[in-house]
Amino acid sequence: MEFTRLLKLRGRMMDRGIDIAIVPTADYHGSEYVSGYFKSRAWLTGFTGSAGVAAATLGEAGLWTDGRYFIQARREIEGSGFRLFPMGTEGVPTVNEFVDSRLTEGGTVGFDGRTVDAAWGLELERIVNKHHGTLICDEDLMEGLWEDRPALPCEPVWILPEKYAGESASDKLSRVRKEMESRGASVHILTSLDDIAWLLNLRGGDVPNCPVFLSYLLLTLRGCILYTHLGSLSEEVREYLLKNGVRLAPYEDFYGMLELLSEKPVGGVLLNSASVNYRIFSTLRKHARIIDSPNPSFLMKAVKNETELRNIRNAHVKDGIAMVRWLYWLKNAVSRGESLTEITVSDRLAAFRKEGEGYLGPSFSTICAYGENAAMMHYKAEPDSCARVLPEGFLLVDSGGHYLEGSTDITRTVVMGPLTDVMKRWFTLALKSNLRLANAKFLYGLSGLNLDILARGPLWDQGVDYRCGTGHGIGYLLNVHEGPNGFRYKKVAERNDSAVLEEGMVTTDEPGVYFEGRFGIRHENELITRVDETNEYGRFMSFETVTYCPFDLSGVDLTLLSDTEKRWLNDYHRMVYDTLAPHLPEAERWWLRYETREI
Repeated sequence: MEFTRLLKLRGRMMDRGIDIAIVPTADYHGSEYVSGYFKSRAWLTGFTGSAGVAAATLGEAGLWTDGRYFIQARREIEGSGFRLFPMGTEGVPTVNEFVDSRLTEGGTVGFDGRTVDAAWGLELERIVNKHHGTLICDEDLMEGLWEDRPALPCEPVWILPEKYAGESASDKLSRVRKEMESRGASVHILTSLDDIAWLLNLRGGDVPNCPVFLSYLLLTLRGCILYTHLGSLSEEVREYLLKNGVRLAPYEDFYGMLELLSEKPVGGVLLNSASVNYRIFSTLRKHARIIDSPNPSFLMKAVKNETELRNIRNAHVKDGIAMVRWLYWLKNAVSRGESLTEITVSDRLAAFRKEGEGYLGPSFSTICAYGENAAMMHYKAEPDSCARVLPEGFLLVDSGGHYLEGSTDITRTVVMGPLTDVMKRWFTLALKSNLRLANAKFLYGLSGLNLDILARGPLWDQGVDYRCGTGHGIGYLLNVHEGPNGFRYKKVAERNDSAVLEEGMVTTDEPGVYFEGRFGIRHENELITRVDETNEYGRFMSFETVTYCPFDLSGVDLTLLSDTEKRWLNDYHRMVYDTLAPHLPEAERWWLRYETREI
């Protein structure tokens, strides 16, 4: 990565009188993944991972990212002028601590206020005020520096029929309005793209691998205005929105509306400072009474209705068929001595998924990592540098698909050939972790914070951990990572995934082990939270596994599994076979019977 890009930024900083510049990985809506237009941090630093923040002074520059990306980031930022600040590592300052320690008295911090959420912007504001400094947050610092910058996306928007959504948009709007009234709000500002898409039963294609569209929503107790690129809307969509009481306005008019809104006496304005950007918050707070609270739709969309759950199971059947056909092909290709690479293997899986009815595309970029590459949790194979897949060791593939019936996320670590006893040991311990969490029974009121130890326990017993959460919520044909549910052992504010586990929530179960320079292992299924039984002690909850694909038994050391764990694994494999066998050709069906044999 050329150092000249950092020099260009510093030139802009000197022109504007900025002492510290911050460039996050974000669009104007707090999306996890962003379109090419918003990949300023990647352009500036060379680091292509989905999460990270760049900050620069006139003499120092740093990149902050989490444990999923440490190995990748070190490689990609080489020569860029940035150095890695590995987040969560002892002795490493946070971005805020970096700013606080480097900002001189009366200094200036600059960032695009549309790409920093309000909660973080207020923290930066506090730091700047402490130093009696100035914030410049009303411009995009990359504007004019990034000469070949992609255009803002404007893909077609389409309607998700109620037979998939399970509830009409008008009913969802009514539910949100009732919640607004209960919180004393007359206006609700909604900017998170998945919330807007869910609320209106619309989908789009403006964010890679996430079927959402660039938009803002202004909802009152009697009206609704959608700010979006009008060219992305067909006549059918326009009529549908009009029927549901939704008026339309150009995407670029939203901030002008905010200025007018802030000048008028209105009732309470409901918004979530963790999702709306700093520019929105700072504009409204001039005069409006802000009710800072989670969006009502945040929890509503996480608790899937029975129609959605039925569809989700169907989506996983389709995905399981693709996975089994791919595994059958892969094992046979290896035994025939075919020349395989991470790319060819990944492409073949994508081809099997495309054969599924209602398949719309990948739910995220596939991670297909052989050997030591799998130690990088979010490794991305590139055509000119990907590894050959050999008949030995592990191949880790983390992938998923969007179907009209829902979204999937599955990881399988495939045994490609001979393993050492050590490799089998870690494969089995990670599998124990997955099985223990999947088979949990617990009293209602617990969150993933309480249950995470079930997954990490077998690994912690060995003094080993993985630097990420154990699982995340899954959107319904929306973001593959969705709050407020998840599994992790400590609260991480920006993840916002420590809510009580409610019936109908869908959460991944994906423990693993990662040894740099050697190998990586991950086993991932999706779980639906269900009511198990209610008695004099309370309401007990459990999980229904809806991922249908065998674990590779050739990697299992049976001496490390208890009788109970063997029973769990046998029960799961029996369910996989019974679910998928009727849909498979004869050869794949016989192969699956062996792969799900009782141990």
